[in-house]
Amino acid sequence: MTKTSTAPVLSVRELNRATLARQLLLSRATLSAKDAVDHLVGLQAQNVKPPYHALAARLEGFAPQELSAAMEAREVVRIVTMRSTIHTHTADDCLTLRPLVQAARERELYGFRAGLAGVDLDRLAAISRELVEAEPRTMKQLREALLVEWPDADPAALAIAARCRLPLVQVTPRGLWGRSGQVALTTAEHWLGRPSAPAPAPDATVLRYLAAFGPASVKDMQTWAGLTRLREAFERLRPQLVTFADEHGVELFDLPDAPRPDADTPAPARLLPEFDNLLLSHADRSRVVSAGYKGRTWRGNQAYPTLLVDGFLAGVWRLEEAGGRAVLTVEPFGTLTDRQRVEVMEEAERMLSVLTGPAEPQLEPGSSSSPSPSPSPSPSPSAPASYDIRFGTVVRG
Repeated sequence: MTKTSTAPVLSVRELNRATLARQLLLSRATLSAKDAVDHLVGLQAQNVKPPYHALAARLEGFAPQELSAAMEAREVVRIVTMRSTIHTHTADDCLTLRPLVQAARERELYGFRAGLAGVDLDRLAAISRELVEAEPRTMKQLREALLVEWPDADPAALAIAARCRLPLVQVTPRGLWGRSGQVALTTAEHWLGRPSAPAPAPDATVLRYLAAFGPASVKDMQTWAGLTRLREAFERLRPQLVTFADEHGVELFDLPDAPRPDADTPAPARLLPEFDNLLLSHADRSRVVSAGYKGRTWRGNQAYPTLLVDGFLAGVWRLEEAGGRAVLTVEPFGTLTDRQRVEVMEEAERMLSVLTGPAEPQLEPGSSSSPSPSPSPSPSPSAPASYDIRFGTVVRG
C-alpha cells in the first residue's frame, strides 16, 4: 500500500462528495445519454435495466427511450470489458477499452485450461469470428458449432474462450427499452463497421477514470479496470496530476481542476441499480459504503439495487411491475430522519415517473411487524432492527 506523509489529507466525507460530483450524483446533469455514458466510462450492464436506472438517477430530463435509441443506432453497445463484466459503452470506447483490457481476458482463460486441452485458441477465435459475423449467434449456438471442431472439449469453456478472445457485442433488440431479445453476439468490428484500435497505453484511460471516479489510488483504478501494473502510467502522469492522502495515508491522484466539494455539501437521496459502478470501482469502498453496511447489498450471487442517503449506502430497493401496476419498495438499513424519509420518497416518485411515465403516486406506509415479501439480504446478528422494515411503498398504476 503506497503511503505519503506530506500530501493534503482528504476525509472520507470529502472523498464521498468528490466522487459523487464526478458521478453526476450531487446534482443531475443535462448531458445526453450518450455523453453521460462517455463521461462515466461505461455503465454496468449485467442485466438489461441497470443502465437505464443509472442514468435516471444522474440525468435531468432523462427518458429511457434516449439510451435505447442510441443503442439501436449503434452509438452505444453492450460488451464484456472491465472486470470481465458486461458494460454499456459508447462505440468509440467499445473499440478502445476492450483492447486495453484484452490481456486480462486472456488471463481469464487460464481458469478454463483443463476444458480447453488440445484446443488451438487462435483457430477457435478465427472460426468463432467467421460464425458470428455470418450471423449473430447465441452462446448455445456458438458452443454447438465449436464442439463439432473439438468434441472432447468442455462446451462452456469453448464459448468462454470465444468471448475472451473476441470483442463480442450483444446485438439489438437485446438491451432496448421495453423490448426483449435473447443474447445474440457478433464482433464489435462487424456491428460497428470499423476496426478496433490497437491496445492503447493506459494513460488516457487513467485521466478519464480520475475524471469519473477520483480522487483515487493506483489500486482503486486497478480494481475498476480489472488490470494490474498501472503504477507506471500514474508515474508518467504525475507531473500533470495533484496528489492527496486518505485518512490511512494512502496516496490518491487527481486532476487539478476536478471538482472536490466541501464535506458538508448536501447530497440528495439517490436510487441506484444493482452493480452500479459507484460501489464497485475502488479498492477501498469506504467513501460510499460504511463498515457496518459492507456486504449488505448482496446475498450469494444476487445483488440488490441500492439507496444512497447523505451520499452513503443506506438501504436497498426494488421495483416490481405486473398487470400495468408498478410498485417501488424502499428498505432502509437503519432509521431515517423525517426529512430523509421525505427525500427518499420524493426520489422514488421521480424514479417511477421516469421509468413508467407520470402518474399520481399512492404511498403505502408498510408495517414493521410484517416481513418483506422480497428476497432481501438476510440481516446479520448485529443488524439494526429496522433492516427488514418496509417503511414505505410507492405505487403507480
